[in-house]
Amino acid sequence: MVIEPKRGWVALNLLDLWNYRDLLYILVERELKTRYKQTVLGTSWAILQPLLTMTIFTFFFGRITGVSSDGLPYAIFAYAGLLPWTFFSNAVTNSGNSLILDSSLITKIYFPRMIVPIAAVAASSLDFFIAFSFLILMMVYYRIGITVNILMLPVLTVFFMLLATGIGIWMSALNVKYRDVRFALPFVIQIGLFITPIIYPLSIVPEKWHWIMLLNPLTGLIEAFRDACFGHPISWANLGISIFVTIGILIFSAYNFRRMERSFADVI
Repeated sequence: MVIEPKRGWVALNLLDLWNYRDLLYILVERELKTRYKQTVLGTSWAILQPLLTMTIFTFFFGRITGVSSDGLPYAIFAYAGLLPWTFFSNAVTNSGNSLILDSSLITKIYFPRMIVPIAAVAASSLDFFIAFSFLILMMVYYRIGITVNILMLPVLTVFFMLLATGIGIWMSALNVKYRDVRFALPFVIQIGLFITPIIYPLSIVPEKWHWIMLLNPLTGLIEAFRDACFGHPISWANLGISIFVTIGILIFSAYNFRRMERSFADVI
């Protein structure tokens, strides 16, 4: 019997991910242990990263330049945008480099390769939940009440994770073949910080350009995240566009990953 790879698009075989779920747990646990090993502050870094960035942005954009924050104190406005952005950027960076870092494992045994970048995203979600606790403290300090919109936060968190997973698995597959991705990815993510409404609200962008901003799925997700936290009306149209783009990216990335993984062991 001769086993040959199929040509063209291949099946996703998502059942394989479920069958190897124990390996996923092990990889997530390993990632968490190695991330904070021999660190003095430990998991406090999960809060310090968005907190320090928020402090700098508040000084320059909130006080000096006077950027609009939709009537909110600029500090909490910026932190609410930096919280999901920090998770997304870290998750995409870690998952994009995950296959290269685990090259010795990939060339020795078989397992669904998609588990590796997914584990990197899942491990990064812990930082998100830790940093979210500080957002709650800020909401108490600024006396921001909780509304029924808060129920949308779990849903939005899932879509942040799906978007990070989609882009992360795509970047990880490209990184195996084209090592330029490792150098280009941080630069692209840095640009993304400024083309996403994090340090400014979408409302200050001329309405005729909103459709361009909404091509970035983070736009609708972050705007909805802020609205859910602060009790503002959620723009369901903008959120729907972001969800549609997120699902499209996830499906496209998954199929491309499956197609490219046939040669991982040969070129990694």
